[in-house]
Amino acid sequence: MSTAPVGGGAVSPPARRIPAAPLAVGLAAALLLSLVCGVALGAAGIGLPRALRLLAAGLTGGRLEAGEAAAYAIVWEIRLPRTVLAAVVGAGLAATGVAVQALVRNALADPFVLGVSSGAAVGANAVLLLGAFASLGVWAISVSAFGSALLAMVLVYLAARTAYGLTPLRLVLTGTALSYGFSALTALMVFAAARGEAARDAMMWLLGSLGGATWGSVPIAAATVLAGLAYLACAAGRLDALAMGDETAASLGVDPDRLRRELFVVTAAVTGTVVAVSGAIGFVGLMVPHVARMLVGAGHRRVLLVAPLAGALLLVWVDIVSRTLLAPAELPVGVVTAVLGVPCFLLLMRRRGYSFGGR
Repeated sequence: MSTAPVGGGAVSPPARRIPAAPLAVGLAAALLLSLVCGVALGAAGIGLPRALRLLAAGLTGGRLEAGEAAAYAIVWEIRLPRTVLAAVVGAGLAATGVAVQALVRNALADPFVLGVSSGAAVGANAVLLLGAFASLGVWAISVSAFGSALLAMVLVYLAARTAYGLTPLRLVLTGTALSYGFSALTALMVFAAARGEAARDAMMWLLGSLGGATWGSVPIAAATVLAGLAYLACAAGRLDALAMGDETAASLGVDPDRLRRELFVVTAAVTGTVVAVSGAIGFVGLMVPHVARMLVGAGHRRVLLVAPLAGALLLVWVDIVSRTLLAPAELPVGVVTAVLGVPCFLLLMRRRGYSFGGR
């Protein structure tokens, strides 16, 4: 089923669309190559041939050459989990961006409009600045951020729900209002921090960082993102119906209120999980769904095939740039997504003749 894009934007003529399946294959191939590049590139020069050899040694149990133990540890214990996590987070943010824009029927929405990321920031900063949940060790930030994200999700849902259901406008307004409240609480904790280094770590997390990635943080994030993608793929037809309005969706046998509740839970859970392991990385969930619609059209089945791969590819290269541009210093990932994403998005929008509101 083909519909107008969320928010009433005009789509490119069908003749200019790129077939979704070949594009997805190309993006998948580019992502695999980018994962290898993510392992090879960094402050410690390893190089592509050597990185491939070390990856092969780890996969096959081959012997290492003399003096390669340190490089092997960098590849397998630092760069590979970080690069894989970047791909997982990028895919999750892009997919939830598609879902949130359908949920609130607003083309300017992204995963953070529900207030979940701001809620997660409160929990993460409680660990970084106040030492909460110190007994959990390396899991303290992830557990605290995810728990506070779930609490924020519940608060937003309870505040936005009415006797008439969960309306898009109330959801956006409630999420925005509570997001400001959570952000104020986070700012208060940063202001009151006794240690300057702790405040710096907190600001780095708020701007997004994959520097703390480990193999332990990958499985939970990957499983949550895959589950969210599976749900959205199954719900693609209903998302198309919802994009045409509640009355049209109901006439097609879709319960819009029930679908919004399901989307709210799925997007909040996925967003909370990825924010817990990577910090608040913005713009990916806003830009990538639009780019996907420009390329393959507005049908959610096609968009959900392309957007997660594009989001993963984008964030892998953003992470590479963030840790190599000023090496050995590291830029916040969220800063790079904005610097790279804004001009790219504007250029694509101009070249494809994409407009909002059909004007």
